[in-house]
Amino acid sequence: MSSIMSKVLENSGGFAIVDGGLATELERHGADLNDPLWSAKCLVTSPHLVRQVHLDYLEAGADIIISASYQATIQGFRAKGLSQEESEALLRKSVEIACEARELYYENCGKASVEARHDSKILKSRPILVAASVGSYGAYLADGSEYSGNYGNTVTLDFLKDFHRRRVQVLAESGADLIAFETIPNKVEAQAYAELLEEENINIPAWFTFSSKDGENVVSGDSFPECASIAEASKKVVAVGINCTPPRFIQGLILSIKKQNTGVLDEDFVSYVKHWQKAGASLFGGCCRTTPKTISGIYRTLSEKSVSSTLTSN
Repeated sequence: MSSIMSKVLENSGGFAIVDGGLATELERHGADLNDPLWSAKCLVTSPHLVRQVHLDYLEAGADIIISASYQATIQGFRAKGLSQEESEALLRKSVEIACEARELYYENCGKASVEARHDSKILKSRPILVAASVGSYGAYLADGSEYSGNYGNTVTLDFLKDFHRRRVQVLAESGADLIAFETIPNKVEAQAYAELLEEENINIPAWFTFSSKDGENVVSGDSFPECASIAEASKKVVAVGINCTPPRFIQGLILSIKKQNTGVLDEDFVSYVKHWQKAGASLFGGCCRTTPKTISGIYRTLSEKSVSSTLTSN
């Protein structure tokens, strides 16, 4: 594991909290995301809302915030009439906004005592990482294929590498602490990412997260352990995980990694956390439709467990 990730885990008792859903929070703040660019539209129209959502998650206890670049692709921006230069600038902007939110959060912490909480906000100075999000090819298509992994026979390994290459290069040089390859639906796209990291000599760490419908395979039907093994074989990848997956499947999937649902209420989602930690997980966060309230619940659950463990060991 990279030194920067190890520092975060060490600082927080062996676990770290990742932020939650972005698009639904942007909509809650008034954003209109009825667009193929989805949440990435706000990079153009309302970056202040993106910054606010990042800040909301930090104040809920998140240690890692993920940039609004999941749906941001050069090809997608070009289709909207933007130039290559403007498209690449928006990718960088997604990371810059997250970094601005981090600095604003630190400023707020400096105005309060170390453990102060105002209106349930967690204001605690700590290492915070910014992850640059890379969504799948299916996310760019905006046709739901990111949830099936069915890209057709014409989408080959080389095609996917060419599609993602410049985007990954730009994000790797944007000032992010790591790259988050999210909602990976099939084995070929995982392989494309792993090869890109090597071919482009990407010098910041990455994580891969896959989605599953059945608790055994990724959404395309490819074996989950086989997909995870692609990530584990890469020296550039520091973590392998699961997102956009019903919580009841996650413990078994974590255990399957160690061996080699959307629509859930906040309290039910958080109730799974201790089981996931016991199964071997060290990074915890949300995905679609989770909120700062969810992340706050995860923070408090893990903080209580950390304090309990310390008292027991003493």
